[in-house]
Amino acid sequence: MRFLPIVIVVLCSLLLQPGWGPDGPVWVGAAHAQDDDDDDDAPRQRRMRANDDDDDGPVRRRAPARVAAPLPQRAPNEILVRGLSDEDLAGLEGQGFAVLQRRDLSDGLSLTRLRKPQSLTMADARRTVRQLQSPQGADFNHYYRTEQAAECQGVDCLARDMIEWPATAGCGDLPLIGMVDTGLNAEHAALSDAAIRLHRVETQSPISDQLHGTAVASLLVGDSASRSPGLVPQAQLVAVDAFHKDQKDQRADAFALIEALDYLASQNVRVINLSLAGPPNRALEREIRELEEAGIVVVAAAGNNGPSAKPAYPAAYDQVIAVTAVDRRGQVYRRANRGEHIDIAAPGVDVWTAASISGARTKTGTSYAAPFVTAAVAMMLQRHPDLTPVQVRERIVQNARDLGDAGRDHVFGQGLLTPPRGCDAPVPTAPSAG
Repeated sequence: MRFLPIVIVVLCSLLLQPGWGPDGPVWVGAAHAQDDDDDDDAPRQRRMRANDDDDDGPVRRRAPARVAAPLPQRAPNEILVRGLSDEDLAGLEGQGFAVLQRRDLSDGLSLTRLRKPQSLTMADARRTVRQLQSPQGADFNHYYRTEQAAECQGVDCLARDMIEWPATAGCGDLPLIGMVDTGLNAEHAALSDAAIRLHRVETQSPISDQLHGTAVASLLVGDSASRSPGLVPQAQLVAVDAFHKDQKDQRADAFALIEALDYLASQNVRVINLSLAGPPNRALEREIRELEEAGIVVVAAAGNNGPSAKPAYPAAYDQVIAVTAVDRRGQVYRRANRGEHIDIAAPGVDVWTAASISGARTKTGTSYAAPFVTAAVAMMLQRHPDLTPVQVRERIVQNARDLGDAGRDHVFGQGLLTPPRGCDAPVPTAPSAG
């Protein structure tokens, strides 16, 4: 027994050893999302905490997906008969069948709805009618539905519902959307039919993973019939991979980021999604200013370094729409950056989107809030292509639904994003930039 305290101390020291993060600064951090369930069976690595804009906290066990009760495929106890003669109808009534409805068709035949007798199963009732001589067709009274998307059951739909995202895009042609991110899996079921052009910035370092870029691209232009439908699936996307890997660190330096932004400007995109964050950089700031002068709207994630962190860039530049993340209750993401530069909030906690190889899962971070605003900007420019970046920012912010303290605050900015109005609704007049 005298050795028991020593054993307890040794066990505790083994169980409570801290993990180690990467050494050295990270200049522009990519989002380090949780590993995909369907990527591989390698052990999960402790996530790096420097300059990213994903949720890299402890891996949480997902709650089981809600399974919707299947919709009924046919009317209960009913048989539908075409061409049933009066004689055969009388015989069926004698067996306990009842007429619910009867119509004369243009070809002279009748169409009859029958309620079966309780003594017969549905299959037996149909067989009884089919054995008659007169029917030109007899079957169950099946249900048919319009070919719209099925009723949403996942967390993706909760995120969309909270801001009342429209089911279809608005009027006119959607503008070309750009994004700078990691690589993406263009063969993913959500993206294989999407209009995506992928450009990779040349680098001597190992190329980036596809996890983050696939998720962000899917949020924007994912196939509406896939497990991870996009917000504007009809749009064309120019995606630039400016990231590289350095051991476990995945990042883009300012040079590669500026090169990527310059490339997107040359492709005539109208809005750029930047789900990345890092420190201020004068060369990058200049590029951002030139993008605004060229009529390009830039949307960026606010960053996930915590409430007391310094502002993250490029979101903190005046020309950029800085987006923070909220959950489905409108509560701010616990690790989101704060500050007077925050412009607007959007869904970014447990957002349903594509995994990197196949399938889909939830993602958390300001990375996944930014695409909501990017898509809203695209739809606004779809209707009013002559709006300047300043006017777009003003209208996006002006239309927000207030959260937190009254008016603009350091947590939510102006408030929760509201999607663009319908085609027939007037656009409110925003104050001038002067």
